[in-house]
Formats: sequence, C-alpha cells, structure tokens
Amino acid sequence: MSSHHIVRDDQEPALIIANGESCSSELMGQLLEWSPLIIVLDSAMERVSKLGIKVDVLLGDFDRGFEPESYLEYQYPLEIVRIEDQNSTDLEKAFQYLIQRNIPSANVLWATGKRMDHTIANLTNIVKYSSQLKIVILDDYSKVYRLPNHFEKWYPAKTPISLIPVGTVEGISTVNLDYPLNDESLELGYRSGSSNSVHQDGLVKISYRTGHLLMMECTD
Repeated sequence: MSSHHIVRDDQEPALIIANGESCSSELMGQLLEWSPLIIVLDSAMERVSKLGIKVDVLLGDFDRGFEPESYLEYQYPLEIVRIEDQNSTDLEKAFQYLIQRNIPSANVLWATGKRMDHTIANLTNIVKYSSQLKIVILDDYSKVYRLPNHFEKWYPAKTPISLIPVGTVEGISTVNLDYPLNDESLELGYRSGSSNSVHQDGLVKISYRTGHLLMMECTD
C-alpha cells in the first residue's frame, strides 16, 4: 500500500481526492509523496482503495448505504468524518474540514471530467473558499488556482495560460503574454482570457484591481 512522507501540516498542502476523472499515476504519486494529510470523499473510496493508497481521512455524508467502517481494518489508522449537510457538496465538506483544522491549503485531484456540473462547481469553489483556504485543482492537463491581485512567476516560452474570470474582473494588466492586457476587464460569459501563452522565457506578471481571477496553467 502506498504511503506518504510525514511532513509538517504548515509546509505542504493537504491532498483531497474527489470522484471525477482519474489522473495519471505519475501525477498522483507526485502529490502523495509530500502530502501530510490524504482526504478521500466517500464516493471515491472504492476506487482509491484499489490503487493501494493509504488514506488518513474518509469524509462524506455516507448516503446510499455506504459503510465507512468496512475500510477501518486495512486503512488503520483512519479518521471517519460524517457530515450530513445537504446544502454542501462532499468536496465543500472537505474544504470546511480543513478550515476547521486550520490547515491553510489543499491540492485536489479527480475533481474535473465526468459530470460537467460537478466540474464547474468545483472550480468556482476555489473562489468561494479563497479567503480561508488556498486551493489548487489539478488533472493531467491543467493546474487551476485563484490568482492574488499581484502575481509573478517564471515560465518557459509558449507555456499555455488561460485567465478565467469568475464574475467580472477589472483592471487587469499583464507582462510577457502573447496577448497582453492593459488595464482591461474580463467577464465570465462575455470575455475571457483563454488560450493565451507565455511570450518568452521569463517572468509573467499579472495584476488586477477587483474581482476573482483564475489561473489555468495548461498542457496540450
């Protein structure tokens, strides 16, 4: 059974495994190696168990006859967290659990693909919890997170980047993108910053005044 290194909770993000499309074993292994806490949603537990992954927390509302105690023996020690709030998704429950434990950040796998409604809700939850939790959603093709109002990061030339507004984002300026923005606005459903790319090797700089802007680092 695969395990993970023991590291301090404030050094590395927790890892949440949802129940969307599976990712590559390479990506899973990279995140498992340095995650101090592995949380699996009840709907994904059977799939995760078949991969031989050691789980720390099994979380959900455990509906439809789900029996979490059946995993106790070979996943020991395993914390079982039952949250029956029907007004939140199981992924939201996992975010709330981390906030209650004062864990500041989380990587999320298997949160995209399959049902489109789940994918959209999961991505917008990055913004919903952004004041309390730094969330990064990853799959084999994209890494998605909320940008701070002032952002700088080094990228190789031609790296695909999309800037996706949640609602309206105003005052966006960029440096070192093929399609620059100069104090401009993006609005979901009307104008987005998808399919941009890094102009040349070096720092990409992005700033904006108001709103919530998601960064999508993509691979083709």
